[in-house]
Amino acid sequence: MFFAGALVFGATALALGDVFYLRLATEALIFGGLALSVDLLLGRVGLLPLGQALFFGLGAYVSALVLKHWSDSLWLAMASALAFSMVAGLIGGLIAIRSKGVYFALISFGMAQVLSKVIYNMRELGASDGIIGVPAATVIPGLNSGTPEGFFLLVLAFIGAIYIGLRYLMDTPAGRQLDAIRTNEHRVGFLGVDPWRYKLGAFVGAACIAGTSGALYPMLRGFVSPELMFFQVSGNAVINVIVGGTGTLIGPLYGSAILTGLRSVVGSFTAHHHIVIGVMFVIVVIVMPRGLIGYATPALQRWLDRRHPRKEIRP
Repeated sequence: MFFAGALVFGATALALGDVFYLRLATEALIFGGLALSVDLLLGRVGLLPLGQALFFGLGAYVSALVLKHWSDSLWLAMASALAFSMVAGLIGGLIAIRSKGVYFALISFGMAQVLSKVIYNMRELGASDGIIGVPAATVIPGLNSGTPEGFFLLVLAFIGAIYIGLRYLMDTPAGRQLDAIRTNEHRVGFLGVDPWRYKLGAFVGAACIAGTSGALYPMLRGFVSPELMFFQVSGNAVINVIVGGTGTLIGPLYGSAILTGLRSVVGSFTAHHHIVIGVMFVIVVIVMPRGLIGYATPALQRWLDRRHPRKEIRP
């Protein structure tokens, strides 16, 4: 339903010739990739990452540098961002996953703050201004990221591939181990499985998802800035996950789409749109603690059962 709705929205915006909403939908999908990386850690492993913007911003900077100084190939920029994110995720994971609970959250937050301040003060990377004038990335000859409808479809396919890959992973023995670690890490250890390896793998995987999603950002906006690594970006991703439904995988995409659209609409009337988002977040947490998808899925299942009652199977 989500991807079909995205296609309908894109087709409607294209028919109306409204490039703004098409690019806004593309941005929502990009930040949806960041939210998916948060949900992998928070919803499946039970680790709250408050610094996931570190990898998102790192991927964006690597992509911008490749496109501006090396090659305009989208695939080269994405591959470079993936490689740097994997290395950064491995280093960060070796540091962070040795702790648990609030300590893990604070360590991940601290690492993001350190890197964002380093980049903020580096003149070679534009300091506080970031990198501007990033050229459009070439997908194939004759098609680049400057084509709104083509880039929207490319990002939608990329996010869809990540979602399908995570769905498949959760149905494998490795995915079930991640769920078991979230439920009771000590019991998993008693069964002869090393939880540390699985947590490190999940951390690196989440870093790669966030980094490659961030690599798409400069292709859309034409610039990057240190603000992409600030706590606000990480906090927004966590809010997207909680509003959409923690652990559902599709919920973070819905949350990203809803909140990105809400920021745009409310932001056109007032600069204090964070108040509206904060109130919405509090209401969702109180009324629907499992998120929109966590609340809607059982209701939809009950409705389907009433319309199509299951036949009793007799021996």
